[in-house]
Amino acid sequence: MSIFDGLLGNASENDTLETQQELSRILASDERVERAFVIIRDQIIFTNKRLILVDKQGVTGKKKEYHSVPYRSVERFSMETTGHFDLDAELKIWVRGQTEPISKTFRNDQNIHDISKALAEHAL
Repeated sequence: MSIFDGLLGNASENDTLETQQELSRILASDERVERAFVIIRDQIIFTNKRLILVDKQGVTGKKKEYHSVPYRSVERFSMETTGHFDLDAELKIWVRGQTEPISKTFRNDQNIHDISKALAEHAL
């Protein structure tokens, strides 16, 4: 997928080595990035230890919030694909101790299946 897809809200897979370098300051010494996806400016990153959700904020995106979720804390998740009239796909992740799920919206469901599969492989 192209950078243009990412700007439109379509998820695109990011290079794991590049992501590993970007996150080197927050990853544990034996932690490695296994898969990484970009949605507009935000990221969904799967490491061998946890799920990291990166929310870039502000006009420049310099300010970032890192939401770290150990896989053992994922209670359940759901995926809603696009339809004929509803063109948004949605991923929801319920985390132990939180009443509301983490929700991510996609403009199509091309990569939501890959993200859902990666979540199943890591969290189940």
